[in-house]
Amino acid sequence: MMRTDTARRLAPYAAYGGGSVTIAGAALVALLREEARAARRKVEARTTKLDPPSGDGVYGRGRAKPIVFTVLGDSSAVGLGVTRASETPGVLVAAGLAELAEHPVRLVRLAVSGARARDLEAQVDRALEEKPAVALIMIGANDVTSRTPTAVSVGHLTDAVRRLTAAGCEVVVGTCPDLGTIRPIAQPLRTLARRWSRQMAAAQTIAVVEAGGRTVSLGSLLGPAFASDHGMFSNDEFHPSAFGYAAAAAVLLPAVADAVGVWPASTGRGLRALRGESVRPVARAAARAANRPGTEVQATEVAGSDTGPRGAWALLRRPRPTEVPTPEEAERAETGAEPADAH
Repeated sequence: MMRTDTARRLAPYAAYGGGSVTIAGAALVALLREEARAARRKVEARTTKLDPPSGDGVYGRGRAKPIVFTVLGDSSAVGLGVTRASETPGVLVAAGLAELAEHPVRLVRLAVSGARARDLEAQVDRALEEKPAVALIMIGANDVTSRTPTAVSVGHLTDAVRRLTAAGCEVVVGTCPDLGTIRPIAQPLRTLARRWSRQMAAAQTIAVVEAGGRTVSLGSLLGPAFASDHGMFSNDEFHPSAFGYAAAAAVLLPAVADAVGVWPASTGRGLRALRGESVRPVARAAARAANRPGTEVQATEVAGSDTGPRGAWALLRRPRPTEVPTPEEAERAETGAEPADAH
């Protein structure tokens, strides 16, 4: 399927709130531009210039060959806004995966702060050298703030997922967060930011599932929590705090674990691991996932066919968020496992 087809199919399903926002007149355009500049100045003035330590290394114990887990994407995948490796999403998911798998996990963080989807090509080049079993990608916010066309951004993401899956790597994508929760963004730009980011998230879901990966909705999870709890933000009021990253890791971990076959629901060890599931055409599944907290979407079959009259079939699942190791527990695991990068 062509990249533009994915974006075009999104239109009937991805509109935020079912309404539309019309930009009329040069005065409103000028206002939006000034609001964007003001928000950027405020965020950049408070954002730390240093990434947290990567936390690269082996988590869990045992002599078995580690499961290689790579993390790609932007500052949300890096964990910008926290100071310790143990507070970053990569370390939290790696430590949780090692516990669920009862098997060592080697974390390789390749994400870069400020990255857009176009930057995934270089990150995938490096990831393929590691021969990962599973990769987590968190991307999209910078494409929205830079107003990169959705079809262009999603096209780069599609290429990344296809290259990884062709190499035998399972891929989980945390979709674009809801930028309408960012306090420094004023109205009416905040409403537009929410609409744009949810459209991006739904388009990402369609593309990723059709490319052989799976997605987890972050926008609808973090949106209400961030809007009501200031403690979920770091000092710059844009990037998550340690609590925010832990919330994201809690819903990403089930998908990563299921991708490698160690989540209880996929092994038959725990039916309570799921809160519900349904099958829908992928475009409808993407629209629903963009508005449901922690919803996972992956390809499936109906009556032996992976496509129906309205396109590819997709399975929506809502795994129960699992407990991820606390920053202190993850830090102890990191110390005991002698990570390769402690800087």
